[in-house]
Order: sequence, then C-alpha cells, then structure tokens
Amino acid sequence: MPISRRALLGAAGAVASVPISRAKAQQPRQTIRIGVLTDLSGPFRDITGETSVICARQALADFGVSGSAFDVEIIRGDHKNDPKLGTDIARHWIEQDGVDVIADVPNSDVALAVSGLCREKDKILLDASATATILTGTHCSPNTVVWSFDTYLAARSTGGAVVKAGGNTWYILGPDYLFGRSLDEQTEKVVKRFSGEVLGHYLYPFPGTYDFSPYLQQAVASGAKVIGLANTGFETLNCVAQAADLGLHQTGVQIAPLQMFITDVHALGLRVAGGLYITETFYWDLNDRTRSFTSRVRPKTPANPPNSLQASAYGSVLHYLKTVATMGVAEAKKSGAATVARMKQMPTDDDAFGTGSIAANGRGAFPAYLFQVKTEEESQGLWDAYKLVSATPAQEALIPLDQTGCKLSQG
Repeated sequence: MPISRRALLGAAGAVASVPISRAKAQQPRQTIRIGVLTDLSGPFRDITGETSVICARQALADFGVSGSAFDVEIIRGDHKNDPKLGTDIARHWIEQDGVDVIADVPNSDVALAVSGLCREKDKILLDASATATILTGTHCSPNTVVWSFDTYLAARSTGGAVVKAGGNTWYILGPDYLFGRSLDEQTEKVVKRFSGEVLGHYLYPFPGTYDFSPYLQQAVASGAKVIGLANTGFETLNCVAQAADLGLHQTGVQIAPLQMFITDVHALGLRVAGGLYITETFYWDLNDRTRSFTSRVRPKTPANPPNSLQASAYGSVLHYLKTVATMGVAEAKKSGAATVARMKQMPTDDDAFGTGSIAANGRGAFPAYLFQVKTEEESQGLWDAYKLVSATPAQEALIPLDQTGCKLSQG
C-alpha cells in the first residue's frame, strides 16, 4: 500500500528505536556514477563512440557489481569535439548528477579541458582515447589517468619501424589542433633520432577538412619517401583512400598512418590497407585473454570488436572499480586525487591488457605491438587483420618520466 508523505515524515522519529544492526541493513547501497564522454556523431565515433560505452559497461559486468557492496551507474554524452560543450556536459554531470568519474574523452583539446575541470572539482578523468602527450606531460594532473596509448608511442613504434626500414625522408600531414600538433612533433623527433629528415609539414584545418588530395600531392612534390599521417579516425581513412586513388604507391611513396586502428582497417578493406604498419596496445586475437574479453563483449558490439582505445575504456574503468572496492566507496568519493593515487599503487590486471601499472604522471604502462596489416590472401576471415611484427616492453613505450615535464613525476 502506498505510504503518504506525512506518514513517511512521521516515521523518521522512530528510526532511533530500531536496533543498530537493522538500521544498517536498511541503509541504501552507495552508488558510484561514471560518465562516458565520447564522440557519438563525429569523426571519431567509429574508433571510440558507442563501443567505448559498451566496453565501460563490460567492466561493470566483469567486476561483478551485482555481488559487490556498492552500485555503479553509467551515463553517456556526446561532446561533438567541442571543448566548451564537453566541459559543460562534464560540469553538469559533476555538479548536478553526482558523477564521480569522466571516462573515454576522445579529442585532446576536449580532454585537456575536462582534465582541468576534474582537478578543480577533485573528480577523476579516465582518459581512454585522447593521446596528446601534454596530458601526462606539462599539463599532467593528479586526477587524470591516460590508460594505454599516446602520440609518443604511436610515433616511436610505427614511425620508428618505417624509418629503420629505409623510409628516412618524411613529409608529415596532420590536423591543426592539440592532438595533430603533438603527433607531428613526436614523429619528427623519432625521424631525427634515427638520422632521418623531415622535408615538410602541413597542419590542415580541423574539423571540416575532407579533401586531402592537394595536401598529398604537395607532400609528393617535396620528394619525401614517406608521408606520415599525424591524424586519426575519418581523416586517416580519407587520406589512405585518396592516396590509393591518386596511385601514390606506384610512385614509390610510402603512406605511414601513425594512429590507426583495426576499425579503420576494416572500413578501408584489406585491398587498400594491406601491408600498412599499425601500432596497437590491444588486439582481439593476440592471446587467450584478449580472445576471452572479446568473446564477452562481442555480442554487444555486432558491428566490430574493440580496438585499443575502446578496450582502454574497459581496462581503466575496471581498475578504478577494483580500487574503489579496496578503499571503500565513502573514502573513494572523498577525493578523486586520492583515489588516483591509490590506483597508481595497485598493479593493474585485466583480460584486455594483461598485467601492468600506472606511472607517477598518470600514464598506464603496458606493452605495445607493431602489426602489419594482412593482405586479402593472408587473411583467414573477417577481422583477421594483423600479423605481429614486434613488441615494445611497457616501460619502453613511455616517455621517460624526467623528460615529460610533469611535476607529479618529481614527487
């Protein structure tokens, strides 16, 4: 029978007479709230987007929320690659909806703004897919974790492999915003480290650039052996496809996409993407544990298995939940910085990335893998896309702490 508001208020005075053990049993379970802030409609929706949300939810299932001492709620939002909109959504979530953690956040400009907000509000940013090194460098935060991938890793692994294979003259093409500038800078450092030379750069307007043919032709005219693509998402797809349409491979010029994922390979098809070198920190068919994770999440993502960024949403959320269970919900909610500090103290372990750790500057330490995309003849079926070329140990995949510019790493 419904209880009236008057009866409910009247009952409040009787609480003191209830035995303490019963009063505790009647208390509601505490709730952790996680907001997955992603790109659901723009150029990064296929490499993050809905699959990132699903992977974050898979972390709840694998953690076993139903059997834990607390509840977890996940909400999602589309920042549309606008730092102001992204910050406004995050602020509303934190101030009005009681959100404790912001997760995913593709687009480094958006992530940098949200990282600042989380530090101000003492909440947490679990960055799965924004990769500019500034986030764990000069603008590092005690409230931010960057899980498994950044522009240093992309440049070091893919760029380094191409240079060592003879591609010693480069032209770098990328978008004119924080991520593109970071990947351009890191790639140039790698090329020069291996005695190569960068003959030119072009940073095009972002967003809104779709025709890359003039820029690709300009790159060819420079005489460079390699065109380094310091972009990601739809832009990388368009660049690789348009380079194929222009017949650049017939000129001897090599296309080197520096941040490309299995979802991109599938979109291009092996006829176009076959032979490209790609770096990822996760591949669904890498080992028994990655296959196990993929088998659990795959029925919920019929369009594609997760890539490194999407798997990072899973790994980061799962490690956070394990940390909350260790600390207790009330303690974890008191301070995002204190909870991140505890996350750094605890070793990480999940089916997507295996065992790992989080460095003092908030960067997750996991091995990285250089793959070559299979040809149509080599592939045994849908999503059988990679052959492993080499692995970079976890600590070698990170910028040395004393070179990051992060003051946290000095503590």
